[in-house]
Amino acid sequence: MNSGLIDRQTIGAGTFVFREGEPANCAYIVQSGQVEIVRQTDSEVTVLATIPQGGIFGEMALIDDAPRMAGARMAIGGTIIVVNRSTFEEKMGKSDPFVRTLLRIFVDTIRRLQAPD
Repeated sequence: MNSGLIDRQTIGAGTFVFREGEPANCAYIVQSGQVEIVRQTDSEVTVLATIPQGGIFGEMALIDDAPRMAGARMAIGGTIIVVNRSTFEEKMGKSDPFVRTLLRIFVDTIRRLQAPD
């Protein structure tokens, strides 16, 4: 979102929005289409979750400023809305400090549970 405008991106099926390990500067909302959250090894791709229209993804990295823990690719081509870091931080800054702390704890727990052995 720049200058109060909503940034939208139209992306084809099979295209990665971001890849595991990349730095994060935004989250996304699925306006249309469908997104798969994936982990990729040399030999295979594992789908961890499917994000439908109206869902949000990529937000964890904005909460704890860590690299992407999985990739995101369009399962069904469509349009995503980009929520940049400054917009996200502005919204989080207006929330209750308890809720902000709770979100950070949740993200930390999820990352530890998903960490390779």
